[in-house]
Amino acid sequence: MNRIDTDTSVKKIRYEDEERIRLDVFLARKEITDYSRSRIKELIDLGHILINEKIVKASYILKKDDLITLTIPENKELELRAEDIPLSIYYEDEHILIIDKVAGMIVHPTGKVSSGTLVNALLFHCGFNISAINGVNRPGIVHRLDKETSGLMMIAKTELAHKILSQQIKDREVIKKYIALVNGNVKNEMGCIEAPIGRDPNHGNKMTVTDIGGRYARTTFQVIKKFSHHTLLLVNIYTGRTHQIRVHLNFIGHPVIGDKIYGFREKKDSLVIMSRQALHSHYLEIVHPIQHQKISFTSPLPEDFLNQLDILSDY
Repeated sequence: MNRIDTDTSVKKIRYEDEERIRLDVFLARKEITDYSRSRIKELIDLGHILINEKIVKASYILKKDDLITLTIPENKELELRAEDIPLSIYYEDEHILIIDKVAGMIVHPTGKVSSGTLVNALLFHCGFNISAINGVNRPGIVHRLDKETSGLMMIAKTELAHKILSQQIKDREVIKKYIALVNGNVKNEMGCIEAPIGRDPNHGNKMTVTDIGGRYARTTFQVIKKFSHHTLLLVNIYTGRTHQIRVHLNFIGHPVIGDKIYGFREKKDSLVIMSRQALHSHYLEIVHPIQHQKISFTSPLPEDFLNQLDILSDY
């Protein structure tokens, strides 16, 4: 690598190695090691990182003599506040925390939301005893649930626990099962959906099944109960793509009811009373990162979900 010039905002690097390596992997290993791969990908997608003055994807394979231009924006850390927000805690020790997130709670602060999040609650509950691997805005967060999804999440208190749990997710050793209420009658009692998921080029906030830039994703499901026009499913995900369950169920024609992004946009269903997507993180199984024993947790359906099922059962 030969640095061409450097100033406080822009860095240019001539890639002179023979090794063919992904751009995001190279940057995470050699240049901006304090950034997560997801943050680096975000910078690439936003055009802050160019190859030969052109926008490329994070998966771009570097070639000898490629010119990498890094324009790293000022890192505006949010002023996070510890807030006394009640948490439903299923398990806690000095290494990890298993919580049951309520629907409507955002996991971590964003540019628009800086309070009322799970992170604000964790800062109050844990203080400084929480992992900072994902940065100051996402302490302890190993994986996420959508705002409107309820249920089980694991939190890392120490960096060692965080690294081990993240590796378990990468190695697909973590078992995560969800309960979903979907539109329509699912014909097969069980099934498997294997379809790559990537960013929808026409809608920045949506994911879609696509062979262009899509990443392998696998979801299985089993019918729990059938109603007149809806089906209750137990869903198991083997990969952790963004919006995976919602995208895959929509792909087979059975979107989650109440899903404002991937759901049906026809006239309102008079039997649907839930004000959010009917998706609940029901079961979580991990190997304790320090004790090395399997531990599992089951979260019952919340009241709004149960009320919805009662209404459907009457028809």
